[in-house]
Amino acid sequence: MTPSARGNKLPALVKSLGAVSFFNDLASEMIYPLIPALVTRTLGGGAISLGLFDGISELTASLAKLWAGWLADRPRWRRPLVIAGYLVAAVTRPVIGATSAAWQVIALRAADRVGKGVRTPPRDAVIADVAPPEMRGRAFGFHRAMDHAGAVVGPLLAAALLSGAGLTPDGVILASVAPGIVAVAVVVWAMRGTGNGKRGTGKVEPGPAPDLVVSDPPRSSPFVFLLVVLFSLARFPETLLLLRLQDLRLSVALVPLVWAGLHVIRTFGSYPGGKLADVFGPRRVMLGGWVLYGLVCVGLATAPTAIAGVGWFLVFGFVAALTESPERAFVAAAARDQKTGSGFGVYHASVGIAGLAGGMVFGTAYARLGGPYALGLSALGAALLAVLLLVRGAGALREG
Repeated sequence: MTPSARGNKLPALVKSLGAVSFFNDLASEMIYPLIPALVTRTLGGGAISLGLFDGISELTASLAKLWAGWLADRPRWRRPLVIAGYLVAAVTRPVIGATSAAWQVIALRAADRVGKGVRTPPRDAVIADVAPPEMRGRAFGFHRAMDHAGAVVGPLLAAALLSGAGLTPDGVILASVAPGIVAVAVVVWAMRGTGNGKRGTGKVEPGPAPDLVVSDPPRSSPFVFLLVVLFSLARFPETLLLLRLQDLRLSVALVPLVWAGLHVIRTFGSYPGGKLADVFGPRRVMLGGWVLYGLVCVGLATAPTAIAGVGWFLVFGFVAALTESPERAFVAAAARDQKTGSGFGVYHASVGIAGLAGGMVFGTAYARLGGPYALGLSALGAALLAVLLLVRGAGALREG
């Protein structure tokens, strides 16, 4: 454990990895909003191509996370996996602008997501190891906040380059190489001693963690983990939430601003959400997030105007604050015998595949039943999971 981890401050490595995620997500979100237009208008693809784009990307990322998580149980592999993951992303993203066919965009995006899958479990394992148990919620909260901050700046920078600097979409995609290189340089510097016995070796000294370990009996961890995965299945895809806003007659021109606003709320809510997980335990905070999510679905389903819909959509930002960091803190606490890498690999792969399946289910429900009914179905699923989590933890003195 690093000396800074022993006090009340976040370890320096956690802060550095947060900066890496900021620059990487900035680069990613510079080009992501431009890809639908690139595929459909420039390359002649259609809705099927876009569906394959997201589906194949998430599937490849999920499979890569399982493999990387297994390797990440070996501390010496963590540094090369994390660096390689960010390097793959930095190299493949700019090439998208030079493609001549939709299938090439799909292949490059899949390669980009493989990079994400390779780096995510070992990176989360490093954060879990360098942060003491009583600070893991805040550590993951800080990291998620920096990630969402990049998602705010990226689209705004892309818009500025398109309108102010007069760049073409291809030029903006090529420009994304700059923040990508910065992310790689920072992660190489930050993890220069990780995995070689100097720092962040993956072995953390035992410490008190009343809200994370003692509070959640080991026998309940698999059940709670299953509920976390099922919540990912029950969640409405964000693209369909945006479609609901368009159904409420929100102007397409305002969608990027609303999307940026969502990430602003996630940015400022992630660290407090992680801190709540440290104080009250991850399970209680996740429960609050699930209940809030159900309310958001009901609100969006019954919203009479676009303004009301936007309000509920922005409230949805707090759901991420109450679920993302607590989920990671729970996974870190539930890991046994230095298997944090495998734990995060299984976690990320499971929620990714469940989210993909949920997207197909709710996409079909939206098309056949309409947005309000599909949202109601998602709210019902979240409510049932919240009840199961509440009943499971009713006999515990403290929750984790």
